[in-house]
Formats: sequence, structure tokens, C-alpha cells
Amino acid sequence: MQAPQSTVDPSEIAKFEAMAAEWWDPNGKFKPLHMLNPCRLDYITQQISGEFDRDLTSRNPFSGLRVLDIGCGGGLLSEPMARLGATVVGADAAEGNLPVARIHAEQSGLEIDYRHTTAEAMAEAGEQFDVVLNMEVVEHVSDPLAYLTATQQLLRPGGLEICSTINRNAKSFAMAIVGAEIVMRWLPRGTHEWSKFITPDELCDLLSKAGLTPVDRKGFLFNPITWGWSISARDLSVNYVTASTKPK
Repeated sequence: MQAPQSTVDPSEIAKFEAMAAEWWDPNGKFKPLHMLNPCRLDYITQQISGEFDRDLTSRNPFSGLRVLDIGCGGGLLSEPMARLGATVVGADAAEGNLPVARIHAEQSGLEIDYRHTTAEAMAEAGEQFDVVLNMEVVEHVSDPLAYLTATQQLLRPGGLEICSTINRNAKSFAMAIVGAEIVMRWLPRGTHEWSKFITPDELCDLLSKAGLTPVDRKGFLFNPITWGWSISARDLSVNYVTASTKPK
């Protein structure tokens, strides 16, 4: 049997493996994600609870849901999903991230199935999930449509995919590359390539072509005065997130 073609970009994987040990340092190279994470989690939990009619005030509201965190890194999203009761698989093509993720989950008393694999390989194996979290990954792959098609195949009919990325415009270049990498030095220079950024309309078109139905999109807005993030219904100019469903 022919192995599934991978959209993994080896140069992109190398960038994140070089930073693997710092995943859980809130002041390290992943400081931007730690700052953004509460905002991401708010959006994710609201979308999942709405789609699957779950009460977030109950104990283990995501019990019975199988969640894939693709491009899981050190587990910044996998762990909260597990705490909410979901059965979580964290997958990453950067093998160096996974020992960090496994150790932190064990120290936190959480059972998470971390795997060194790709979306394409999991789709080929017939894996199925209720929810796919596809956060800040699509701008790092070699073929976004092929990648999103694989993530769609990983969803059960009626499943939910949440996908976030960075818009492509002058403002995103100024903030995500000049600001985050050069001025603030939150990320090593070269972490992002502006040409790989995807506009919201382009992403929704790609999601539709991949067989998903986009149902929502919002912006993640950074406020330099409060030094915090919020969800915006109107401003998708830099960071943004989408929710899509797989037809039943």
C-alpha cells in the first residue's frame, strides 16, 4: 500500500523542534501562545458546547467526545480539553515536542494520547473524531488544501473543526512578523512566512473545497494597552479563527 502523501514542511518542523523545551514557559519563546490561549479556549469551548449541546458548568462537559489536537505542540490545548472530560489525541509532526507534552500531562495527572504522526497518516488509518482542533498550523504546511482535506476526513459526519491562522495583509506583517519576531522578540525570526498567511475568505474557500461547511469566523484582537486578547466579531485583520462542520 502506498504511504499517504504528507503536507509536512520539514523546514517548518525544524523551527518548532528547536523551541520544544520552552512550551510550558509562559515567558519563553511561546509567550504569544500563552497570552492568546485563554481567548482561544473561550472560543473553542463555546463552539463545542453549542454544537454538541453541552453545559460548560457541568462536571466533565465534553465527556464522550473524541478530540484531536493536530499540531499539538506541548499540549497547551490538549490539556484543557482533557480536563473538560474529552478523550484527547494530540498529534504533532515535530517529534521533539512530544516528550515535553507527555511529561507535562503526566505531572498534571492527565491521560492524553500523544502521537508523532500527521493528519494524512491518521486519515489513511481511518481515525475518526468528533472535534478537530487545527490551531495555527495551516500557515505552516506545504499544501493547505490537501492538509485541510485530510483534517476533514478525520471528522465524523456532524463533526466540528476549529481552525485558526493569520490574515495576510500589511497589518499582519507589521504585527505578527515585525512586532512579534523583530521588535518584541517573542518568537525567533523566521518563525512565520508572510507569503504563507491566508485571508479569511481564502480559508473559508479552502475549507469548503475540502468538504466542510464554514459556520463562524471571528478575530482574535490584541490590545497593547491592556496587554490582553479578546474575541472580535468584526476585526479579523491579524489573528482569526473559524468553525466548520462536516455534513451528516
